[in-house]
Amino acid sequence: MDLRFLYSQLLVQCLLGVSAIVLAELIRDAYHLAGHYWQPLKRFHNLHHKAYRPDLTIASLELYQRAQLYNDVPESMAMFSATTLLAGLTQMPGFWLGSLYSLVFLIPALARSQGLLLQTDVTHKPGDLIDLPKPWIVNRTYHWRHHFDQPNAYFCGHFTIVDKMLGTSLSLKDKVVAVTGASGTLGQALVAELTRQGARVIALTTRENASFDPKVEVLQWQIGAEEDLRSRLQKVDIFILNHGVNVYDDRSPEAIQTSYEVNTFSTWKLAELFLETVTVSSHKALKELWINTSEAEVNPAFSPLYELSKRTLGDLITLRRLDAPCIIRKLILGPFKSQLNPYGVMPASGVAWAIVALAKRDFRDIIVTINPLTYALFPVKEVLQSLYFRLFTKP
Repeated sequence: MDLRFLYSQLLVQCLLGVSAIVLAELIRDAYHLAGHYWQPLKRFHNLHHKAYRPDLTIASLELYQRAQLYNDVPESMAMFSATTLLAGLTQMPGFWLGSLYSLVFLIPALARSQGLLLQTDVTHKPGDLIDLPKPWIVNRTYHWRHHFDQPNAYFCGHFTIVDKMLGTSLSLKDKVVAVTGASGTLGQALVAELTRQGARVIALTTRENASFDPKVEVLQWQIGAEEDLRSRLQKVDIFILNHGVNVYDDRSPEAIQTSYEVNTFSTWKLAELFLETVTVSSHKALKELWINTSEAEVNPAFSPLYELSKRTLGDLITLRRLDAPCIIRKLILGPFKSQLNPYGVMPASGVAWAIVALAKRDFRDIIVTINPLTYALFPVKEVLQSLYFRLFTKP
């Protein structure tokens, strides 16, 4: 017997099995989407949403059983039927793995519809949210947002691929989003883009008489007075730290002081103030911190003090991420045209659009640049530095 041929056939069947599992999940997500937009399924899917309280306890056992019978069982049946049909038509043994995988959902759903095996409903386990939403796998916190943040987002059942494709991994509708540096070129573009997405935007600016859309709340603040914003941050869902200064070729002690005070320590203080507002279970699902650290973390900025102060900020945020109580996203931005960088080549409106589009697809490191090296270097740098901090520091 040719062992190499046997191994190659086994590998092929394993790959087919994995493909069948992915297909089963895509069927589940498609069925879920249909439950929100196709009327014949919508009334049954509504039972699913009515069955849980905000702490994911069951509102009514009778309602829960009906939801399982008329929503979860048909959904699992769709997964099982599609994968079984594929395996039967192709006669490929590997595809039967998709059928077995679907049975893992179908059998418990049938049992739950009879009031049995309730503990198998893992994504609806009652109690406080403990973990942060995961980027690739649906956990309780990720799915909680579908029930109690925005029903028309967070559709995925196990893998988050479909949400990433559709841009439904993060809903900005009705979120309170505060933006520092709001009167700058990128700040104005972010405020406009977030408003278009249905967010309730707070523009934080150090400029007097800054002008914004009437829908936007404007709040003045000053560097060094970060503590004054504490009470207002309590009701902010997403905080975008975007302010900064560029002293260009100045290397005087005053320039060093200004660069680090504005670019590093003011941002750090505001970040910590916001993280202190994450106090209840739901905040783990709803609150986020976005920080513009710039691609100066990995590439020369041709403005040494800007580069040094931003790199220090990036390192501190990488360290803070290890124990953060909510999602922290880094904005790794290339040279866009602004008051800080009149030689930039990217339009701020395009950068703002890309930031929001990638955030809605749950990118935790949002890279927007024309420099291909940044896309290669930054992920490696972030992983290695995070590992270094994890190994040589304590929580």
